Amino acid sequence: MKKNLLLKFTICFFAFCLTGFLLISLLGDWYVDRMVTRNQISTLHDIASSLTDAYPNAIADADPVNGNTEVLTQYLDTCAVLSHCEIWLLDTSGNQQYSSTGHTYTEAISFDPTDSTGGYYMLGDFYGYMPEHTITVFAPLTSYYKTTGYLLLHKTHDRLTPAINQSLNVAYQTLFLLCVLSLLFPIMFRILVNRPLNKIITAARQYAEGNLNYQSHVKTNDEMEYLNDTLTDMATRLNTTAEDQQKFIANVSHDFRSPLTSIKGYLEAMEDGTIPTELYSKYIHIVLDETDRLNKLTQRLLTLNGFDTRGTYLNWESFELNGVIKKILATFEGRCIEKKITFEFTYSARQIYVYADLDKIQQVLYNLIDNAIKFSKPDSVIAIDTLTRGEKVHVTIKDHGCGIAKENLNKIWERFYKTDSSRGRDRKGTGLGLSIVREIITAHKEHIDVISTVGVGTQFTFTLPTAHDKEKQDA
Repeated sequence: MKKNLLLKFTICFFAFCLTGFLLISLLGDWYVDRMVTRNQISTLHDIASSLTDAYPNAIADADPVNGNTEVLTQYLDTCAVLSHCEIWLLDTSGNQQYSSTGHTYTEAISFDPTDSTGGYYMLGDFYGYMPEHTITVFAPLTSYYKTTGYLLLHKTHDRLTPAINQSLNVAYQTLFLLCVLSLLFPIMFRILVNRPLNKIITAARQYAEGNLNYQSHVKTNDEMEYLNDTLTDMATRLNTTAEDQQKFIANVSHDFRSPLTSIKGYLEAMEDGTIPTELYSKYIHIVLDETDRLNKLTQRLLTLNGFDTRGTYLNWESFELNGVIKKILATFEGRCIEKKITFEFTYSARQIYVYADLDKIQQVLYNLIDNAIKFSKPDSVIAIDTLTRGEKVHVTIKDHGCGIAKENLNKIWERFYKTDSSRGRDRKGTGLGLSIVREIITAHKEHIDVISTVGVGTQFTFTLPTAHDKEKQDA
């Protein structure tokens, strides 16, 4: 696989720098020229306004014939030098009364204020009087609310070149400094993104090759670390699943091998005459029992497989729980009489409605009660209790049997797990009943707990949601 993410990022970085220089080279000159020109127009307009405001009467009364223009001329000359522009003074007829350069036109200048671009300035050669592109800003001269002439300020474009070049230099220097500082981004990208990503890629490759125990260490406190932890957790789960699968296959093989070996042994003994004919009936019943055990094991495996592959489909409905429990207890009457076991059924209300899958809850109750009878001592009592607490119904089934060791409590939910006492006491058990119980309760998004003491007994408690009034009516 090509590792070109860093290369792509670096190419994008240099493309950004090159694009910046090209934009400044191609568009920067035009933009800066426009910006400097606008600033210069504003500056010249401010100067013109100041001149007309400071000396309105002197400018209006300026008349070379009367010889009273000396002070005004000196002031305008000073302003022209300081502002680096050429100043003209025109009367309303266009006759030039003053020029800061000393060169005046004898003929009238055809100046029309309405030709201005923005109302107070012109751009160009000013009717051909200027040798190059020039900014001309003018202001009217008034005396006693009457226009007596115009003050014009001319500034050629070549005088703007230093300001334009200075602005362009600042732009280039700023871009260069940004590009230099931006070199930190590829470095930080390599440290913060590229290196952790390479570790994650290495881990993914190890997992793909089957090394699910490989551990990658990424500590960045960001999405990279989250991605790495997620990938590691996935590998851990896959590894656990693989181990569970091996254990599952071993357990399946063991539980299938035992009845098959028994069936094969009895049939061979019957075939070679080891078992006499008069005992055939006895051993045929044993073979049928082992066959029934195999069938039960297969059915429960199919049930659990359905939970794993499709999820647990629930047919939600409202039903009365106490009546369901009573019907199930009635099916165990024969076994209870045989072992002299009695049921003690208590409830917080005569009728308790729950909202769940009736068939699957019946399966849960049957499995738990069957286990309670199976492991209870003779002449003992199995206590069953239903109690409503808020929006939940707590169902408890407690036996007085052999109990389960503390270290084995977490294992009873595993498929095919049977304690030693269970194997000795119940050879027909499949070890799948409690796994199915937990799958069903979990599918209902409820909880099931177990408390057990060796030699005292075991208590299972699970919860179900109560039915709402409308659901009761529908039921």
